[in-house]
Amino acid sequence: MQQHQTHAELAEQFNRDINRVNWHDQTLWMVREKRDKAAQQVPDWEQLRETASQIKNHTLAHLHAYLLEFEQQALANGIQVHWAADAEEHNRIVHRIIQEHGVDRIVKSKSMLTEECGLNEYLLQQGIEVVDTDLGERIVQLAGEPPSHIVLPCIHWKKEEIGELFHQHLGTPKGNADPDFLTRAARAHLREHFMMRRVAITGVNFAVAETGEFVVCTNEGNADLGAQLADVHIACMGIEKIIPKRNHLGVFLRLLARSATGQPITTYSSHFKKPGPGKALHIVLVDNGRSTRLGSDDFRNALKCIRCGACFNTCPVYRRSGGHSYHTAIAGPIGSILAPALDMEKHADLPFASTLCGSCTNVCPVKIDIHQQLYTWRQVLIKNGHASSTKKAGIQLTGMVLSKPWLFRVSGKVARWIMRTFPGLMNNRFNPWTKQRELPMPPKQSFRDWYVNNRSHD
Repeated sequence: MQQHQTHAELAEQFNRDINRVNWHDQTLWMVREKRDKAAQQVPDWEQLRETASQIKNHTLAHLHAYLLEFEQQALANGIQVHWAADAEEHNRIVHRIIQEHGVDRIVKSKSMLTEECGLNEYLLQQGIEVVDTDLGERIVQLAGEPPSHIVLPCIHWKKEEIGELFHQHLGTPKGNADPDFLTRAARAHLREHFMMRRVAITGVNFAVAETGEFVVCTNEGNADLGAQLADVHIACMGIEKIIPKRNHLGVFLRLLARSATGQPITTYSSHFKKPGPGKALHIVLVDNGRSTRLGSDDFRNALKCIRCGACFNTCPVYRRSGGHSYHTAIAGPIGSILAPALDMEKHADLPFASTLCGSCTNVCPVKIDIHQQLYTWRQVLIKNGHASSTKKAGIQLTGMVLSKPWLFRVSGKVARWIMRTFPGLMNNRFNPWTKQRELPMPPKQSFRDWYVNNRSHD
C-alpha cells in the first residue's frame, strides 16, 4: 500500500510558491478581521457564544432523545428519514434513492458530510454524474480537486487561474479574469443543470427536533434552486446537527455568518419542513464515528462544531500551509481533531500541525476547546504508537534532558555555545525546524544563571 504524504510534506509543496502563500495568508487574515469587527458590533457576543455552547452541551447529553423526536416530527411532516451507521451506508442509501427515480445526473449544493463520505466519487463509480452548484465547489470540481476550506472551497485559486479553467471547461474567452463576468458565465452554465435535474442533494446546517424541519444556509441560493426545481430532495446530515427548539436558531444564525465571513447573516437561511405537492423529501442521518466520539470525555466537544471555518481563518499553520496539506475532507484545526477519530493511523500527523497558540479556541463560536484537544490527541497518538521514529527519539531525548536538572543546565550551555560559535550546525537544511525559519541568536546566559547572579541584590 502506498503511503500518503504527511501534512509537513504537502505543506512544503504549497510553500514553494511564496507569493501564493503570502496572498493566501493575507486573504484569510482579512476574513478573520471581518469576523472580529462583526463580533464587536454585537454587545452580547460572548453571551451568545456561551449560550450556543450550553445548548450544544445539553443536546449532546440528550442526543438520543432529540434524534428520536426529530425523526417522529419529520415523519409526521412527510419527510422520509434514513439512518446510516457509516459513510458506506450513507452512500448506498443515497444511491438507492437516486436509482428508484431512474436518473443518472443530479445537482448538489455544498455539503461537508458528503465530502467526508466520499459521495461524489462513489456515485461517479456507479455511473451517476454529480454537478456541484456552489460556485467555489464547482471550480474545484472542474479542476479535479477537493475543497480546501469548508466555507471558501477555492480560496487557494486566483481569479486569473479560474479564468483559464473556465476557458477550458466553459468556453469563456481566454484571458478574461473579471470576477463578475466569470460569475455570470458560471451562473449560465449551472442554470442549465438546475433546469434538467430531477434529484438535488443538499447538506444541513441545523435540524430542529421540536418541529422536524431543517435549515440550509447559503450565500448563493443554489441549495434553494436545486431543491425547489427537483422532484426529489435528499438532505445529508451528521447526527450532531440537531438542536432542540426552533427559537435556538436565532442564537446559531447570529453566530454562524459572523464567524464565517463577517456577515450579519447568510443571504439565504432556508427552512425545509415538508415536501412540495408531488415531490419527495428525504433526510439521511449519519453517524460515521460520531457516537464513539460522543462517548469520549476528551473529544466530545468537537461535535459542537457548526462548520463556520473561523478556526481556519485565524490559524497561522493553515493560512501558510493550505487546506490540501491536511489530506482530509475537513482541514484546519477542527479537521485535525475530527480526522484522527475516523482513522488514527492515517491522520496521526494532523494534531502536530499546530502551534497550540489557542487562537482557534478563542474564535470558536460554540467554545470548542480545539487547542486542548489537539494537545490531548498528541498524547493519545504517542501512547498508541502513531509517531515517527524520529519524533519518538526526540521525545525520549527531551524527556531525559528535562528530567535531570544537571543535564538540562549542561545541555543549555553547550547548545548556546554551538549556536554562537558554529551557527551552521543548527541552521541548515537537515534540521526540519530551520527549513522555513532561522533560529534566533542565543542569549549570553540562561535565566537560571541570571537569577543566581542577581538574587543577592534583592
